[in-house]
Amino acid sequence: MEFLDGKPPHDLTYDDVFMVPRRSDVASRYDVDLTTTDGSGATIPLVVANMTAVSGRRMAETVARRGGLAVLPQDIPLEVVADVVAWVKARHTVVETPIVLDPHATVGDALALLPKRSHRAAVVVADGRPVGIVAEDDCTGVDRFTQVSAVMTPDPVTISADLDPRAAFDALHEARRRLAPAVDAGGRLVGVVTRTGALRSTIYRPALDASGRLRVAAAVGVNGDVGEKAAALASIGVDALVVDTAHGHQDRMIQALKTVRDAAPGAVVAAGNVVSADGVRDLVEAGASIVKVGVGPGAMCTTRMMTGVGRPQFSAVLECAAAARELGAHVWADGGVRHPRDVALALAAGASAVMVGSWFAGTHESPGDLNRDADGRAYKESFGMASARAVANRTSGDSAFDRARKALYEEGISSSRMFLDPRRPGVEDLIDEICSGVRSACTYAGARTLAELHERALVGVQSAAGFHEGRPLPAGW
Repeated sequence: MEFLDGKPPHDLTYDDVFMVPRRSDVASRYDVDLTTTDGSGATIPLVVANMTAVSGRRMAETVARRGGLAVLPQDIPLEVVADVVAWVKARHTVVETPIVLDPHATVGDALALLPKRSHRAAVVVADGRPVGIVAEDDCTGVDRFTQVSAVMTPDPVTISADLDPRAAFDALHEARRRLAPAVDAGGRLVGVVTRTGALRSTIYRPALDASGRLRVAAAVGVNGDVGEKAAALASIGVDALVVDTAHGHQDRMIQALKTVRDAAPGAVVAAGNVVSADGVRDLVEAGASIVKVGVGPGAMCTTRMMTGVGRPQFSAVLECAAAARELGAHVWADGGVRHPRDVALALAAGASAVMVGSWFAGTHESPGDLNRDADGRAYKESFGMASARAVANRTSGDSAFDRARKALYEEGISSSRMFLDPRRPGVEDLIDEICSGVRSACTYAGARTLAELHERALVGVQSAAGFHEGRPLPAGW
């Protein structure tokens, strides 16, 4: 990466910078390969942050199917993590997981489950075979105790689960259907295929392990028996271990990281968070192959306002990525992204992937129930992992005194409403938006890979007015 007018004397965040177009022979966004080279196995440079309100089984499955990687939070009990990992790895790599209802289930049951999936439809199944489809419109104005067999669309069009995605799209288009159950050779339900999902399957490649199953990562803290938990996570099939604490450049982290590396010598290990070259060097020396960069840029984080500690994210990524590259390691830019441009700039600065948290909290796939405010807008609740709410969850096994003592010192927002964008209510919609922006940024830079984007990026510094000028005005002047 090169600065347009020389490196400025002060640190920069994403809003402070822009990329200058360069002569390019990249004719199409589809000529750009977004595969990461950091060993994580991701085919797009997106990692879902290990936040309880963001990363769960539905998120992990959906993101991995499109090539990304989700990190399960560290405060989930090990037996639950084992169940989630087994469930994710049992999912189909192309066909979406269906919402399944018995014909005698009620409309109330359907309405409770439909928000869990972006396709917003349930398959009614009898003896393992689809007999109907129930969508939200079918449940409107109907008594909640009505059985779904009375409101479903019966005898749905089905598609072979082994059908080529292009052929599946064509079949749905010809049948004038938005979605259809996918079935095996015996007619038993495998999943759901949507027209948009079939299109996506021609663009994205799933992130798969050596056995051809979807990938998933999990976090471990720096306290307790770190080595035992790391070994257990590796044994249940977790594809990457993330050693996570707010202040990653400390002795306890370094010791924990060495313990994890000894317990799982062949694992992909990410660790953080840090914001300096010295921090990167110490963590890589202790055993990290990927270092998480970012202190305080997250939407739910109050660290900078509480402590004055942190660093503008673009400069932190730029310096840390350079240090990691010298050591044969990589960095994930963790936090601070609000727009696709921010992801592109983080990658231009040298990150191998970008971690996304709160941005993905407001989607159908994030954990938690879908709520509506007084105006009818759909939202989910999000909270920081150092907030009082997260600390209370994490310390539930402590004594009342210890829990009360720890609750006195909190950092982070305990409850925030993350509204679903009606145009992009699912995480795949956001992935489309982000990857579209990153691919376009690559074409402007003349880059066919993420490595070439970093090499060719020409970055300038702008005023607040310059950033404001680039914002669209959808409502007119």
